[in-house]
Amino acid sequence: MPAHFQPVDLKKAYRLLNHGPTVLVSASHDGVDNVMAAAWACALDFDPPKVTVVLDKIAKTRQLVEGSGWMVLHVPNAGQLKLTHQVGTQSLADTPDKLTQAGVELFRVEGYPAPLVAGCSAWLMCRVINEPHNQSTYDLFIAEVVAAWADDRVFQDGHWTFETADPALRSLHYVAGGHFYAIGEALDVEQP
Repeated sequence: MPAHFQPVDLKKAYRLLNHGPTVLVSASHDGVDNVMAAAWACALDFDPPKVTVVLDKIAKTRQLVEGSGWMVLHVPNAGQLKLTHQVGTQSLADTPDKLTQAGVELFRVEGYPAPLVAGCSAWLMCRVINEPHNQSTYDLFIAEVVAAWADDRVFQDGHWTFETADPALRSLHYVAGGHFYAIGEALDVEQP
């Protein structure tokens, strides 16, 4: 396991996505691993925790997700900017060594079938909830989060700590055309 890889209580798993980061999606089926970037992912429910993500029909990762019924949503960080852009703009169908070219290092957690990308700030292991209409019509996948982990340098006690962590660990937010933002400064509302 990577250093700083700590479990996250599933009751707090939604917090890993509720700030709207770009995610990486990984899956594995029939001996093929792949990773893609996705800008449209979000937390859907608390208990059990559920997420949604849009996976286009042309994506090889979607085929792997459909074949296995599993995926991992990852929160990549500013230190992974080039990796995130590269896996989001190259197809495994056209570039069979895209993961190697992008410098993706995969690892696995015993008991779970989908690979995880090393170096991310958070990981959500997800089992797909089969919704054929949503998947076919809208490319929308719904999944239950069955396990979650985060880098304890940037997520502690159920909360992000971006303001005190290394800026390289801040989450990425995609705009368009290779343009991203890293999450910014913390702003708190004074409580009465």
